[in-house]
Amino acid sequence: MFRLDWRKSTFSEEASSCVYLAVTGNGKIRLRESDDPDVILTTTPAALRAFIRGAKAGALDGIQGGGA
Repeated sequence: MFRLDWRKSTFSEEASSCVYLAVTGNGKIRLRESDDPDVILTTTPAALRAFIRGAKAGALDGIQGGGA
């Protein structure tokens, strides 16, 4: 098994929940959040790019988070 090099988002503040990103050997992207680091999302660079573009364009405005 390989070790991931997790990097903290530059948008994460010191005392807040932080988002971390790591790139795997096959180019997939893994994301986790500091409050629950055992939950890891896996995506592709293209899908993450599309998500970020949509979020910046307001496509996610009005979505409210809810606990599971």
